[in-house]
Amino acid sequence: MELELYGADDKFYSKLDQEDALLGSYPVDDGCRIHVIDHSGIRLGEYEDVSKVEKYEMSSEAYDRRQNTVRSFMKRSKVGPYNEELRAQQEAEAAQRLSEEKAQASAISVGSRCEVQAAGQSPRRGTVMYVGLTDFKPGYWVGVRYDEPLGKNDGSVNGKRYFECQAKYGAFVKPALVTVGEFPEEDYGLDEM
Repeated sequence: MELELYGADDKFYSKLDQEDALLGSYPVDDGCRIHVIDHSGIRLGEYEDVSKVEKYEMSSEAYDRRQNTVRSFMKRSKVGPYNEELRAQQEAEAAQRLSEEKAQASAISVGSRCEVQAAGQSPRRGTVMYVGLTDFKPGYWVGVRYDEPLGKNDGSVNGKRYFECQAKYGAFVKPALVTVGEFPEEDYGLDEM
C-alpha cells in the first residue's frame, strides 16, 4: 500500500514512503490527511458477510472432555440444566400447569360465544372455533374468531390451519383468559353509514 500526505487545502504534499521514518519527520500539521492506496485487491466490505468466514467448531464430546469449561463448572456445581432437583421441580410444575389448562379447556366447547380478557386489553367478544393442543406452542389453546378484526391470524399458524375465519379475526389464547357465556355480538353502528 502507498501512503500520501495531503494538506488542509487538499493539496498533495508528499508520499510517506520511508519505512523507518517517524510521522513527525513529514510536514504533518492540523487539517492534514493521509490517503491510503491499497494495492492488495481487497474490496471494501469484503469481510462483512460472516458466512464466508471459516468458523472453529468443536463437537460436544470434545468439549465435555475439557476440564476448565463453563459446562464442567456447571456440572460440578449442579447449577442450570445440571441441577436435578430444580429440573424435576420445573417438570412437575409444567405438568401441573398442563393439567390445569386441560381442565379449563375441557369446560370450553367449540361454537360457544365467549369473551376474552387479556392483560392490558379491553374485553374482546367472539366465537370459540378450536380447543386443544397446537404445533406452534406447547399446552392447550383456544382458537377464537373475534367479532371485529382484533386478531392476529385467519385461523392458521405457521401454515397449519386450525379453523376458518377472515384475516385478522382469529387468535389463539390460553383457556384461563376465555369466559364462555351469553355474549351477543355488539352493534357498533357500522352498518348505519
